[in-house]
Amino acid sequence: MSEYETIRYQREGDVATLTLARPSKRNAQNPLMWRELARLGTELLPDDSLRCLVVAGEGLVFSAGIDIAEGMSGPLAEWAERPASERDLSEAMATAGTFSWIPQLGCASVAAVRGHAYGAGLQLALACDFRIFAEGTKVGLPETRFGLMPDMGATVRLPRIVGEARARELILLGEVIEAAEALRIGLANRVVPSEDLEAAAAELAARLAAQPPLAVRGARQAIDAAWHGSADESFRVAVEAQIRCLESRDFREALQAMAEGRTPHWQGR
Repeated sequence: MSEYETIRYQREGDVATLTLARPSKRNAQNPLMWRELARLGTELLPDDSLRCLVVAGEGLVFSAGIDIAEGMSGPLAEWAERPASERDLSEAMATAGTFSWIPQLGCASVAAVRGHAYGAGLQLALACDFRIFAEGTKVGLPETRFGLMPDMGATVRLPRIVGEARARELILLGEVIEAAEALRIGLANRVVPSEDLEAAAAELAARLAAQPPLAVRGARQAIDAAWHGSADESFRVAVEAQIRCLESRDFREALQAMAEGRTPHWQGR
């Protein structure tokens, strides 16, 4: 695994942790972090042995969003000032898709959010399957304050999670809400005392890692297909994934474990 400057990646057994590591900048995301996140995704996507990824921020804040000095006033402003004929849309798409690899992983993911997650910080958390907030955490998409809009996945993922009406309020008005409200509308899966955040994320990650990998992978793909395609397409994805499960060693192991009265040992094959 490569060395990084703005993030840390640690793996213990089946569970790995991605930590944003710019605490002095409240883990604000700069171009180097985006490049390193994209590089990590390239390294993790082919890894079928990973069972869960936890995403966290070092220190008291998950992520303050884009680094104003290095991000918005740097490459983004420079790109916007180019003549239209010289703009490379693929370059903008690459930045916008910085953490689009997280939903594409073969395993589930958990965001452990403390302090606040604004803009790109919240969009990173939205890319994960689950979000656990520490009490008192504040989150929002304030891009409209800068004459911009969230373009790193929120317009796709937030309506799926909280419903279109509430998503419109959060996106169009740039509202900031606290953890309790996030839990009420379904943006947070759980809210725990700040001192319990890491333990709660680790406990959920362990439970996810203990699930049959092929079933988890197939279910996640089918759920996503329901949003990106038709109901028939989602049904087809689910059936195809189920066939892979039925043909797997894991299914045979489940039957044998049931007969022997023990817990199955999943291999993801």
